[in-house]
Amino acid sequence: MNPTYQPLFESFRFKSGVELSNRLVMAPMTNFSSDEHGNVTDAEASYYERRSDGVGLVITACTFVTENGKGFHGEFAGHKDEFIPSLARLASAIQAKGAKAILQIFHGGRQVPPALVPNGDVVSASAVGSDQNPGVTPRELTDAEIESIVRDFGETTRRAIEAGYDGVEIHGANGYLIQQFFSPHANRREDRWGGSLENRLAFPLAVVREVKRVVAEHAKQPFAVGYRFSPEEQETPGITMEETFALLDALSAEELDYLHVSLMEFDSKPRRGADESKSRLAWIVERVAGRVPVMGVGSIKTPDDAIKALETGAPLVAIGRELIIEPDWARKVKEGREADIATTLTKDDQARLVVPDPLWQAIIHTPGWFPVVETAK
Repeated sequence: MNPTYQPLFESFRFKSGVELSNRLVMAPMTNFSSDEHGNVTDAEASYYERRSDGVGLVITACTFVTENGKGFHGEFAGHKDEFIPSLARLASAIQAKGAKAILQIFHGGRQVPPALVPNGDVVSASAVGSDQNPGVTPRELTDAEIESIVRDFGETTRRAIEAGYDGVEIHGANGYLIQQFFSPHANRREDRWGGSLENRLAFPLAVVREVKRVVAEHAKQPFAVGYRFSPEEQETPGITMEETFALLDALSAEELDYLHVSLMEFDSKPRRGADESKSRLAWIVERVAGRVPVMGVGSIKTPDDAIKALETGAPLVAIGRELIIEPDWARKVKEGREADIATTLTKDDQARLVVPDPLWQAIIHTPGWFPVVETAK
């Protein structure tokens, strides 16, 4: 192995006691591949197992915690106990090669397609629509419904524990329900769940505390709790870096195992609320100041990219699309074969890469998402 890349393969221990063999993480990515009932399929389990050999941690695609939170076709379910065997099957597939498995838990809020939820009842913090779900105005959740969803996050955490996962990641990013409550664009409430910055933090913190409570009650072995967030929104009003710093301060007091930054580019600069002298990731690491480990993600393709992400002070590096293109990424770097890492795919690569058909069709037919070429490079 090139000694430059040795830091990527140092072990890491979370505060909870969960130990990773290295600093490389498979990022959570939707794969559209569960069956019509919400069960993990053979193809889905094989896809994860193929990519778990060499990384220290795999974070799954999101699972919805309540029936009206389903955000995607082919999303696997976690909202009822009957899905524990399905969840367990996925955990076992990931852990078979030595990686730890973290289940990402979520509610889509105003982003959910009406056809995927009972009676088309799309809900959010307030009755404010989203450009990502045009033509849909969500119904504002009642106080009792909010409390119920908080409990649902806890219940899905219990299912993750019973299914054998090593942790959960609370999905507070990418414009979904938890972020909607924090967002001044999506949250126009004037009760205890909205209005002031402090009140907009109430729902994210309630979810974190309920998840932590359930872990303390039910986990018999080390079990990690992470939180994923998006540092800014493009809308006006919208979340700024300054407001993100307040979120980070609040989350850093909650004894979490890690904070996972959702970025398209790991070295992207702030829009507003912080100057452009350094990247969003560098600002975030500086603000957290070692209180909680930070995980960086965003178009990391090469081991040099991964090292640059570590050099910001983030001790963990999440790799997404590149692990679909090159399942042996970690192994090739460790064996000094980084020159052999594939950076493109062809339309003939599905079987070789062990990619479920629904995900493969999305890859092939979504222009600009993946580098699809006629001949492999």
